[in-house]
Amino acid sequence: MTETPVITVDIVSDVVCPWCIIGYKKLEKAMEQFEGQARFELSWHAFELNPSMPPEGQDIGEHMAQKYGATPEQSKANRDRLRSAGSALDFEFNHGEKMRMVNTFDAHRLLHWAGETGKQTALKLALFKAHFTDGRNVSDHETLVEIATSVGLDEKRARDLLATDMFAAEVRAVEAEWQDRFITGVPAFIFNKKFMVPGAQEVDVFANIIENKLLKKAA
Repeated sequence: MTETPVITVDIVSDVVCPWCIIGYKKLEKAMEQFEGQARFELSWHAFELNPSMPPEGQDIGEHMAQKYGATPEQSKANRDRLRSAGSALDFEFNHGEKMRMVNTFDAHRLLHWAGETGKQTALKLALFKAHFTDGRNVSDHETLVEIATSVGLDEKRARDLLATDMFAAEVRAVEAEWQDRFITGVPAFIFNKKFMVPGAQEVDVFANIIENKLLKKAA
């Protein structure tokens, strides 16, 4: 009996990156096409869009203008485009003008821990939903603890982690490692440690790589 091939997918992303969840949802649809043909093992890796963001965060309009030079009209058009893209992928973008961009380092520390428990993808998706759909502050420790426990992580351990510098050095090392590999924007998807796909590509792009670069070689 032929063993089902394992395909690893390393995903470099930030929880406040809208194209990261869109890219993942497209990857998810591509992976569904190969049910029974391959088994996928996902690992999420830290990338901070705004590593210098202060704890109190920044108004989204101010942030978009300062970082990208976007006008209020351009920011609204971008939000509308994201809502449309999300709707097609069963993900709700509900962020508006009052949204704030926040620091995500502590969220990444939780995700690093979750990678040791088998609940990393569940936590990542819960963080995406909290930020983009529910408008919650994913830098707030109480919010992070609640999200962590909602996916089955231990509450006391989550609180202890956030109250200390646990996994801070590890997350910094991961961030530096991917920067050394010339990943300067997210999302980035690395298949079987060999094939890197930048950005939120279309479902067919992911499916083509899985079929022609990974499964055919494994056959």
